[in-house]
Amino acid sequence: MIIYDRLFIGGSWTEPSSPELLDILSPHDESLVGRAAQARPADVDRAVAVARAAFDEGTWPNTAPAERIAVLRRLNALRESRAERIAAVITAENGSAGWFTRAGQPSLTRQANAYLKAAEGLAWEEVLTPTDPAATVRSVVRREPIGVVAAVIPWNSPFSASLAKIIPALLAGNTVILKVSPENSLSMGLLADLLAECGLPAGTISVLPADRETSEHLVSHPDVDKIAFTGSTGAGRRIASIAGQQLKRVSLELGGKSAAIVLPDADLAKFTAGLAFSCLLNNGEACIAQTRILAPRSRYEEVVDAVKQVVESLKVGDPQDPDTFIGPMIRRDQQQRVRDYIEIGIKEGARLVTGGPQVPAGLEQGYYVTPTVFADVDNAMRIAREEIFGPVLVVIAYQDEDDAVHIANDSEYGLSGGVWSADEQHALAIARRIRTGTMTVNGAPVGFDGPFGGFKASGLGREYGFAGLNTYLEYKTVTL
Repeated sequence: MIIYDRLFIGGSWTEPSSPELLDILSPHDESLVGRAAQARPADVDRAVAVARAAFDEGTWPNTAPAERIAVLRRLNALRESRAERIAAVITAENGSAGWFTRAGQPSLTRQANAYLKAAEGLAWEEVLTPTDPAATVRSVVRREPIGVVAAVIPWNSPFSASLAKIIPALLAGNTVILKVSPENSLSMGLLADLLAECGLPAGTISVLPADRETSEHLVSHPDVDKIAFTGSTGAGRRIASIAGQQLKRVSLELGGKSAAIVLPDADLAKFTAGLAFSCLLNNGEACIAQTRILAPRSRYEEVVDAVKQVVESLKVGDPQDPDTFIGPMIRRDQQQRVRDYIEIGIKEGARLVTGGPQVPAGLEQGYYVTPTVFADVDNAMRIAREEIFGPVLVVIAYQDEDDAVHIANDSEYGLSGGVWSADEQHALAIARRIRTGTMTVNGAPVGFDGPFGGFKASGLGREYGFAGLNTYLEYKTVTL
């Protein structure tokens, strides 16, 4: 059993304001995985105070970019050396299948390397050439850190979400308070251990597991200069309103209801080979999951049958089992939420192709959901419009390509999506017409050098690479 009975504040493990520890239960069988201290508002106040002092009076913001890069490169190497342990703990506390948590470790390296490359290539200070040759004024443009950053992440992919924020924030010279979900107290304790070793100055970073009330105290704190949030659109709206009232900088990576467009010429074998990874990764608890499958009317039943076969072939069960593709939901309330949506789909008149609201046989103890596919779905149905965050797919028919584009864009969200076609250039032309932040062609994995983020209600701002680093910088112009 793993125990973290202290809080990581300003680079040191310190006594929490409340001695009560939270039990972290396995989503698979509800056994006790570990216990961890939880932050309260008083702990947030301490973390913000040391972050404020470290930014205003400390060395990190004025450390040469090359030195900051070296520290973050060391963090990346430390994480790589403990990848197996990290993956195992996330699987134990989250219920994410072992294949997913292990496969995600090299992605974390690529994500970090993209930020490091951007920082190495950034002109932190440059002198602009005047447009008028006769001008006597020169402009020096500096890129400087914003200040104290509150980074707030969800539970579904804790290392990816946390590193996507703290690496660029620290590279830019900011100080950071990372607020994590109570469910991730153990894996984020491992992250804090790495941060304690990598060479950051005192006060530069804190890692606080805490509930929503404490999280709101953090983002509302007057000494926080920027909020970086990943989570639900509802919570994002609340955070945006707080940031607006206080004129804080804010970036939001929110929900999605993404579409996978299967064009008439698509190779169905290739589509089904990539379907599980595009549509059902991380037990369906993924904001980028392409849960609306758009199929041409001419091949509709063929696509529905192919999707059914793939979903029924996926093993559901113990996430530690190497053969398991889909594990349990994170909590019992999330399990019930997904089952309720399946009931809603049935009541709305969608055709239940496979699955249903019943718990998988033999998996009654954990928080399991039967992977479910609906056909004959109208895009106006709730199961086609609302983010379910579980292993539930809907197949929607379209008449022609214009209709497919219209249906894909007929959503309040715009985070991800995909196009499947035998003609890559034609697929690219369709992808250009979709109002979403990230598109893939024929199941290509998302890269980390390009910007990642959402249109519409899927968020504000971008992560990854130069765009993500720029989110944590202020521009200053000095004229000479």
